[in-house]
Amino acid sequence: MKQLTKAEEEIMQMLWHLKKANVAAIIEELPDPKPAYNTISTIIRILEDKGFVDHEKIGKGHIYYPLLKKEEYSNQSISKLVDGYFQGSFKSMVSFFMKKNDISLSELEEIMQKIKNEEK
Repeated sequence: MKQLTKAEEEIMQMLWHLKKANVAAIIEELPDPKPAYNTISTIIRILEDKGFVDHEKIGKGHIYYPLLKKEEYSNQSISKLVDGYFQGSFKSMVSFFMKKNDISLSELEEIMQKIKNEEK
């Protein structure tokens, strides 16, 4: 799967949130200063070329929607992070974040409980 640039990911976040939107609706959701219409339109076309987004033609305009679920992209991104920085070891990644973020044992146990509940 292709990676997203920071700008592309920001637009994808908006589409995942909005479900379907035209360029104007996406721009409305973005923080000030608002980017130019042409800038967002270009990013959307790039996302379509990469296979992340498709559109429906409504009148003279287009309504865009994500082809990839946010969860799928998140899983792929986390896998790439673990493989690239922690030699494929999830244990090493968790250990790193525990040390860097000063996570307590009770917080770690809470995380583990959530993971166990998700597996059921």
